Amino acid sequence: MKFPERVYTAKEVKTARELINKGYKHSLTVEGSSDFKEKVRQVLERIRAAGYYEFLRIYIRQIIEIDGLTQLREAEAAIWANKFAVENPVDAASLFVQKANHMKEYLEGKLYYGGIAEKRSVEKRIEFLEILKKKSQDKSVKEECERLLQMWEDSSLAY
Repeated sequence: MKFPERVYTAKEVKTARELINKGYKHSLTVEGSSDFKEKVRQVLERIRAAGYYEFLRIYIRQIIEIDGLTQLREAEAAIWANKFAVENPVDAASLFVQKANHMKEYLEGKLYYGGIAEKRSVEKRIEFLEILKKKSQDKSVKEECERLLQMWEDSSLAY
């Protein structure tokens, strides 16, 4: 069984879910300018440091540079990201993990958009930042995790 080119129909989603349940992982590819690829390499280093690289590979097939808005393309199992989204490798790493979690919920048939889904999505992002902060040996990465975690805490207090 081969991972479907698109993950859109019920049959394609079922096939993708079955393969993932059997241990399938994508060979993650990055498309874009050399600068974009270098930034994504730094992002992936942070994801590896936190122990989330395999999680990312399970749900994401490609990371593609675009000029528009950064988004998960569920039907393609791809993250479309603009150059600004990867500027801060720690923040981008948390975003990519968030998008991988979004893709996981899409494949599991959970409601993956809207208020409650967005809350779960942000919780996954915060969980990633907390783990990266604990596991990283790099002081600047730890400080950036702390800054981003504080930002998420401050924004949640605003509601």
